[in-house]
Amino acid sequence: MIAVGCDQGGFALKGVIIDYLKEKNIEYNDLGTYTEDSVDYPVYAKKVAEAVLSGEAEKGILICGTGIGVSITANRYRGIRCALCGDVFSAKATRAHNDSNVLALGGRVVGAGLAVEIVDAWLNTEFSHEERHQRRIDMMD
Repeated sequence: MIAVGCDQGGFALKGVIIDYLKEKNIEYNDLGTYTEDSVDYPVYAKKVAEAVLSGEAEKGILICGTGIGVSITANRYRGIRCALCGDVFSAKATRAHNDSNVLALGGRVVGAGLAVEIVDAWLNTEFSHEERHQRRIDMMD
């Protein structure tokens, strides 16, 4: 399952991402927000981070206006490796090299088509399990 969360700046893009997940028959949990009314992004970053850490979700996707706020917040939680991605190469690399478990996107930065390509690449790239990459992840923890 994928936990998905956003603030008002990511609300429209969250809808696009959820449509993609539905199309691919990927189970998800929409943790909010549910309107374009102003909210505090740390609330939703926390919900997604906790869902991943508890095992309720395998991975998480967070969206705010730039992706910066939610990625900073999510990375405050020990065990979360949240990567802010604006391109497909980075999405693949962060999964293969960093075993990222949360993806952050900027709803006002990345267009819908590119966002879907980023999510697709991120979800479909496995961690390499190469010793050097695992060693570096262990050093972070």
